Amino acid sequence: MRPGRIVTIVVVVAGIGLGGWLFRTHRSDRSLAPPPDPPVPVTAGVAEAQNVPVYQVGLGTVLAINTVNVKTRVDGQIMQAFFTQGQEVEAGAPLFLIDPRPYQAALDQAKADSAKDEALLQGAQRDLTRYGKLVGSGFQTRQSFEDQAATVGQLQAAEQADNAEIETAQLNLGFTMIRSPIGGRTGALLVDPGNYVQASAATPLVSITQIKPIFVSFTLPATSLAVIQKNQATHQLEVDAYDSNDRTLLAKGVLTFIDNHVNTTTGTIALEGTFANADERLWPGEFVSARLILSVHHNAVTVPESTVMAGQNGEYVYVILPDDTVQRRSVEVASQQDGIAVISKGLTAGEKVVVAGQYSLANNVRVRIETSGSTAPAKQRAG
Repeated sequence: MRPGRIVTIVVVVAGIGLGGWLFRTHRSDRSLAPPPDPPVPVTAGVAEAQNVPVYQVGLGTVLAINTVNVKTRVDGQIMQAFFTQGQEVEAGAPLFLIDPRPYQAALDQAKADSAKDEALLQGAQRDLTRYGKLVGSGFQTRQSFEDQAATVGQLQAAEQADNAEIETAQLNLGFTMIRSPIGGRTGALLVDPGNYVQASAATPLVSITQIKPIFVSFTLPATSLAVIQKNQATHQLEVDAYDSNDRTLLAKGVLTFIDNHVNTTTGTIALEGTFANADERLWPGEFVSARLILSVHHNAVTVPESTVMAGQNGEYVYVILPDDTVQRRSVEVASQQDGIAVISKGLTAGEKVVVAGQYSLANNVRVRIETSGSTAPAKQRAG
């Protein structure tokens, strides 16, 4: 074999060996390279534009506008009750009937006395007229004429007294029908029909409470007085009554009273809201959470409160980009309440943000949305 051919064969074999070694080395390097990081699971939400109220909260008590203890104004036996306990009654509605017969008899007697005195007065006036004509002719003396004039005066006074007795008897007879002085809801029946009652007794027959409309009395720190007065001067402030847990809205009303002094002991100012209470969800004596709406952020950008993180350079959120990576965005928060944050700068409505899972994130990290949420529940709570 020629030496040149031998050299060629050696070169080919060496090349094949070198290629195999390079292939194995490259394959080994690929197997040792770390796999890419998996996407970070997060919960997403959407920044929304909505109207968000700015309010202050105080502990309130529901107060009835009017409460009346109904008592009898005449003595007698209760013949009938015209209502049931807890019934809603109108002003002027009959409540009780006191035995009217003695008072009807007194009225009849007063009318009879008046008729008798009226007859006597008419006769005395006729005699006085005759005496006046006979005095000048000498058939009647001046003394008899003056005595007759005095008799007429006495009978006229008696007639006035009779009229007063008739009015009194009519009033007493009217008092036997006890009517509701206000419209409202009756309480417990304290005296049953059949019992004898007296006007001088301290025990009422029933109490009536007006609950439509109704008040809510509450207090706020005195430091809030200036902003309350400022907003009250521009528009009527709304008061929302929530249950004692501050979760369920019971009724909406308006601020109608600001006390004329600050309680120096507690450092608070007393206020009252008036509520129509048409559905009677507010009850006298009930404790409620009163929210005084001072102003409203109109079309404010909002996100769930958990979206906002606090860093060394201020507050920030993670925005989810279309390629499922995140970007850390600095924001300015105007207010936080009811589980939502109002963003005044750094975010626009419609952007997708990370609501939960931010602690494992950094710029350009890829994420996987596990549960796609929205701010709808927060929007409902914000009203």
